[in-house]
Amino acid sequence: MTFKIEQIHHVAYRCHDAKETVDWYKKNLHMDFTLAFAENHVPSTKEPDPYMHVFLDAGNGNVLAFFELPTQPKMGSDKNTPAWVQHIALRVKDRDTLEIAKAHLEENSVDVLGIVNHGLFHSIYFFDPNGHRIELAYDDPAAEAKIAQITEEMKQDMLNEWTKTKRAPEHTKFLHAEEFEG
Repeated sequence: MTFKIEQIHHVAYRCHDAKETVDWYKKNLHMDFTLAFAENHVPSTKEPDPYMHVFLDAGNGNVLAFFELPTQPKMGSDKNTPAWVQHIALRVKDRDTLEIAKAHLEENSVDVLGIVNHGLFHSIYFFDPNGHRIELAYDDPAAEAKIAQITEEMKQDMLNEWTKTKRAPEHTKFLHAEEFEG
């Protein structure tokens, strides 16, 4: 017997303040606050560690959750990982929607980077009040045709080359070709 993952049930991050976090996501990303529960013991480990666990609707059955842990040391960043690496990317419908979201965020004093062209999709980036990097992205209308050019063999060749050299293979350079021309 075997199994296959159906979808992400939820993604959980830590937050400084559960109420501030819920209010921020409702105001800035229009996400619905769907569930909250709190306990004094961790169900999986039975450790005494009070927490508040809040859940927000990220659309299409996707859930973004946060834990507030008042008895733990303050949150910090991973000094060995650049701030741009760890993030959550949320999909929006199209460029118009992305531009509306960007304007809304900026009107609410959120610093926004982008719109960045990744070849297959276009994104903006910003940080939530907990320091988590958030990406809003829409798929490029030509993405399917570009993805079709990336064969199984190409993916494996790229992964193998990367493993040997730790340098970016040039197999998919075509995704950003127009950015580097002229």
